[in-house]
Amino acid sequence: MEHRIIVLGAGYTGAIAAGRLARRLHREDVAITLVNAEPDFVERVRMHQLATGQDLRPRPFREMFAGTGVELKLGRVTGVDVERRSVAVTGEDGAEELEYDTLVYALGSGWNDQGVPGTAEYAHEIAGRPGALRLRERLARLDAGQTVVVVGGGLTGVEAVTEIAEARPDLDVALATRGELGDWLSDKGRAHLRKVVDGLGITVHEHAVVTGVEADRVTTADGASLPAAVTVWTTGFAVHPIARATALEVTGTGQIVVDRTMRSVSHPDVYAVGDAALVAGPGDKPLRMSCASGVPTAWQAADAIAARLTGGKIPTVPLRYFNQCVSLGRRDGLIQYVTADDRSVRAALTGRFAALYKELVCKGAAWGVAHPVLTPTRRRRVVRETARAEAPAPLARV
Repeated sequence: MEHRIIVLGAGYTGAIAAGRLARRLHREDVAITLVNAEPDFVERVRMHQLATGQDLRPRPFREMFAGTGVELKLGRVTGVDVERRSVAVTGEDGAEELEYDTLVYALGSGWNDQGVPGTAEYAHEIAGRPGALRLRERLARLDAGQTVVVVGGGLTGVEAVTEIAEARPDLDVALATRGELGDWLSDKGRAHLRKVVDGLGITVHEHAVVTGVEADRVTTADGASLPAAVTVWTTGFAVHPIARATALEVTGTGQIVVDRTMRSVSHPDVYAVGDAALVAGPGDKPLRMSCASGVPTAWQAADAIAARLTGGKIPTVPLRYFNQCVSLGRRDGLIQYVTADDRSVRAALTGRFAALYKELVCKGAAWGVAHPVLTPTRRRRVVRETARAEAPAPLARV
């Protein structure tokens, strides 16, 4: 019997995990199913570009995984039963149940409104393609002189506000940040960010804790009211809620607790990768939700699954940071070098070279997803005894 592997979610981590498994396991021994709600790969790191009217290259999954042995199942995951080892999916064929021997949970995250009143009703988000397209349509309708306020001064907020200000210099663009602008950067990084922001005419509201969002303004904890024809909310991410509804051990934020191989500590036939997993990095510091940290977790999970099924030695993938790549519009950028646990150091690249560097990183990540089995490697046979141990007999149905 084939060992059934189901991968939930085809973002960077899920798509890479599926492709890496197909590259390492013999096609006759496994059935790999990739479940995703959309037919195309979404370059999440480019959603600020999509929102400002730029067109992104379509990357259909059926073309990307053609001939790899990975079966694409289009549908929305509505439930996971880790005791019965099954997944409920609603898609083009209606509602169905898929059974697995090994599950890779890569449903990722979406925007987090932080429970701030009015955010869900009035703010826009760019955590995914639907939100970015809605913002794109709204921005296109704005007249010159109207105000856009981006809430959140982290990486997503900085990229969004500079992209909007560059694409629409006729708008009054502002950034509301809880701390100081770029307070996580080195002195060189902060100085360059300030220079770019000032050059684009962006108004920065520092130490501004937004406590409410209305249709035409945002309010802050100190009582200030900031006019906003459009509010863009970028204050962090929240994981997909399905894991919390299962018997998996999860954190208070809903992330799945895993060991060093990305294996669930409560259910060994489940692996979690990317934003969905609580992963410890250097110094046991949890990795932040990002493509930079998510992709290595996909490598680790796929390699661990392949090794366990084939009786091989489980390799260790380094889970550490090297730099933070920040686009500041299309013509400028910032590469902030960091320690292994993501603390900024003095070194940083800036300007057009940094923008090119960031673009190459984005293209490289997309290329890795779009060519899942191009890199040659030996496909190993599944050891039947190992596979049976990894996947106990299905529970009897009532």
